[in-house]
Amino acid sequence: MTLSTPPTSSLDELRPGDLLALTAAVAGPVLQPGDPGFAEEAAGFNVAYPPAAAVVVGATSTADVAAAVRYAAATGRKVAVQATGHGLTGELYGTVLVTTRRMDAVRIDSLNRRAVVGAGVRWRAVIDAAAPHGLAPLSGSSSQVGVVGYTTGGGLGPLARRYGFAADHVRRFTIVTADGAVREVSEHSQGPDADLFWAVRGGKGNFGIVTEMEFDLVPVARFFGGALFFGADDAAAVLHAWREWAPALPEDAGTSVAMLRLPPDPALPEPLRGRFAVAVRFTHLGSAEEGAALLAPMRAVAAPVLDTVADLPYAAIDAVHMDPVDPMPMWDRGTAVAELPAEAVDALLAVAGPQVEAPLAMVELRLLGGAVARRPEVPGAVAGGHAAFSVFTVGVLAGPPVEVVVAATAAVVDSVGPWACGALVNLLGQAGPARVGALWSDADRARLLGTARRFDPAGTFATNVVIG
Repeated sequence: MTLSTPPTSSLDELRPGDLLALTAAVAGPVLQPGDPGFAEEAAGFNVAYPPAAAVVVGATSTADVAAAVRYAAATGRKVAVQATGHGLTGELYGTVLVTTRRMDAVRIDSLNRRAVVGAGVRWRAVIDAAAPHGLAPLSGSSSQVGVVGYTTGGGLGPLARRYGFAADHVRRFTIVTADGAVREVSEHSQGPDADLFWAVRGGKGNFGIVTEMEFDLVPVARFFGGALFFGADDAAAVLHAWREWAPALPEDAGTSVAMLRLPPDPALPEPLRGRFAVAVRFTHLGSAEEGAALLAPMRAVAAPVLDTVADLPYAAIDAVHMDPVDPMPMWDRGTAVAELPAEAVDALLAVAGPQVEAPLAMVELRLLGGAVARRPEVPGAVAGGHAAFSVFTVGVLAGPPVEVVVAATAAVVDSVGPWACGALVNLLGQAGPARVGALWSDADRARLLGTARRFDPAGTFATNVVIG
């Protein structure tokens, strides 16, 4: 089994004249396979998929992006976009790949509690720029993820139960559509542009390339949180206790629990190196005393092998999930469930618990509810907010055959199938168009597909999330 298959037919080689015209039209680098720097420019976080683009354009501005899109349309190629490559699920054969990492401007409007960011900005830059003003973005579990890709997929972070999805707080996009036009769409847009603004907030990259985004910040400077790590022998007790404890938490608290198979990495704390652990992640926006009282039932389940919970500045939010920062070859799958009875936890333990030899780096349950489940002030196309929990698993494609990793991640999703109710787009992982399309109601799916046909009738954009 291979990760993906090259197309059976391909376009002719790039015509030198067309390529020269593209190079003259953009300020950033234009590279072909074999050129010095091509592999580095095209590389993403998920190194299971080394991009096999026909040409990569290192965009420095909206004008560069528009030129690349017009070039792709003129030469009959698809165009893809990448900031960090965390969401790569294919090699992008024959595409025009636009990389946006150079578009890294961040502006903070502290008076109106807003940020304006370029397409290549990572959450770390926004967190650091907002912190001096006592503000924070609705970033995710890792500050190394790109702002735009995360937000266009909804964006579920540690503060989501209090403030909702990141996409709910977007006020404006600058976006390049398939005709190469630059459009400004916002909460005040009318007609087709209103559909576009709705669709991009949750529908990912099927409608254009976002080059700038303006969104709300929240008045958060600190939190009480971190993680409790328990040993393998306590896995079942911790997971069953967590499923009963988590739903009763107030909206100012967020939590997930993860079964982790950790490598013998010297960078990890000694109690975790090379071991199976269960991590209870926790954040609370109230006082440390209130947070400690809420967390006390989980601390009483068993003796943690490591306890990192403390009162922390929001800038230390990465300490909660401790996500990997180095690129790796990954295969991920996800779903969501309407409830989490004891039978569901037992089913997960049966396929991914410590007694199982499984190539799974992580199996995570994340509590939803709160503001995630409510209709936002300006609705968007975010899917999955009605679920009670998200279920997500990651296998590392290093060692076991691909087929074994794929089967292991599928077994996790299948194990909770009786309770499944859709998924979150960013936590869906490997999925074809039919499974992606099923995330939305018939009416919302029709609106998404109609918006895509209006703004990209030829299907110019190659995206990891294809709505069928």
